[in-house]
Formats: sequence, C-alpha cells, structure tokens
Amino acid sequence: MAATNKILALWSHPAGPKTVHFWAPTFKWGVIIANLLDSSKSPEELSYPQQAAIAGSALVWAKYSTVVTPKNWNLFSSSIGMAATAGYQLARKIQHDFSSTQNF
Repeated sequence: MAATNKILALWSHPAGPKTVHFWAPTFKWGVIIANLLDSSKSPEELSYPQQAAIAGSALVWAKYSTVVTPKNWNLFSSSIGMAATAGYQLARKIQHDFSSTQNF
C-alpha cells in the first residue's frame, strides 16, 4: 500500500511524468551519455568553447532547478551530471594540451 501511495504521489507531482518538467531533464540524460561516449574521442577533437558552454549552462540550470517551485530534482541531477561530464572533457583537453607543450 505504501509503494502504491508513493507511485501515485510521483505521478501526481507537479514535476512528475505527466509534465515536460519531468521529460525534458530525462532526455537530457541522453546528452550526458553522448558526452560520456565522446571520452573515446581524441582530446584534439574536443572543443573548449563547446565543453565550457555545456558546463556553464548546466551549472545555471542546476541552480535554477533548486529555486523554482516545485523543486525539480531530476533537472538538478541531470544538470550536475552534464556539468561533471563537461568538466571531465575539459580536464582531458587541458591535460592533453598542457602535456603536449611540455614535450617540445
């Protein structure tokens, strides 16, 4: 009975599966997966502006998701995930560019 009540509460929540506030961040996880798959790319193929824009916008959306009513924790977690993957890609690019200049 308690599980049924929790599912019903999730379904009826203002940021639940009946709203775009649920599905937009859910599909955002696809972008995170794509950015993780880019880890197989060479760091030369990564773009500083692209990864910085992804990280910056993700942090803005993470902050926004905590100040709106209702708080959208799915958006928060997907935004933090996106910022983390972009940060990882930026670190790979910086490490590659820095270490390649040390070899000359």
